[in-house]
Amino acid sequence: MDANTLYAARRNMVEYQIRCCKILEPNLIDLLMDSPREKYVPEHVQSLAYMEGSVPLPEKQEMLTPLQEAQILQALNLQGSERVLEIGTGSGYLTSLLALLSDSVVSCEIHEALVSLAQQNLKDNGIDRAKVVHVNAMNADAVSDANVGKDFDVIIIGASIEKIPAHIQALLAEKGQIIAFVGADIVTLEHYQVDGMNISKTGITETRLLPIEGVTVEREFVF
Repeated sequence: MDANTLYAARRNMVEYQIRCCKILEPNLIDLLMDSPREKYVPEHVQSLAYMEGSVPLPEKQEMLTPLQEAQILQALNLQGSERVLEIGTGSGYLTSLLALLSDSVVSCEIHEALVSLAQQNLKDNGIDRAKVVHVNAMNADAVSDANVGKDFDVIIIGASIEKIPAHIQALLAEKGQIIAFVGADIVTLEHYQVDGMNISKTGITETRLLPIEGVTVEREFVF
């Protein structure tokens, strides 16, 4: 697809998928218009980059939809100073948007092929505030061994999960945000704002999504 066709597809995505669903924050709209999503999808499915559905990725994975990505970013309302932990890098597109809106991003990916794909995509697009780590983030010991870090201001889980693991919650700063697709079968995109013992939860949307991989232990969700 030529550049003009891709730009028109991006503009249509913003107008007919994003704005119409009450994603109206001007800086976010500008970011989505300026970010070439097609550069983060495999070449043979480039024509799907701006469609409403999910784009297939290697390892039988898929990207979040453009609307889901926009809903996450609008809910987080990043101010540029945040340390962000992303679980589920995929092709690195949401990773890049997070990096452009925050201070730094650590992104965990279980599939080595997607680690390589995302690292190359981020490099090719000049994103230098994001680090991709090859780790099963659902395994507490693996996260510890990988030195992922702690005290993150924001944590994003980009696949469906029945309960947020305690070891992931423990990586959040005292005042922070977690956003995740919680549930089984039909899942809810839930946004948590934490301030010590005070926790507020907002349900954003319901959807279907691939389940997160690598869950090894049932852990109680304590929010």
